[in-house]
Amino acid sequence: MSPRTGRPKAENPLNVNLKVRFDQETNNRLLDYCEKHGVTRTEAIRRGIHLLLEQEK
Repeated sequence: MSPRTGRPKAENPLNVNLKVRFDQETNNRLLDYCEKHGVTRTEAIRRGIHLLLEQEK
């Protein structure tokens, strides 16, 4: 029998979907940030959430 092929299972899978609504100005600022820092919108939002949680400590 051949070994399994495909991607290995992730340690912390990203399996939660979240819908967020922004006004146009916020979205434009987010897009500018993403372009400047070379990240996706999702990654930028994750970074923002992590920053908020770290400030709370």
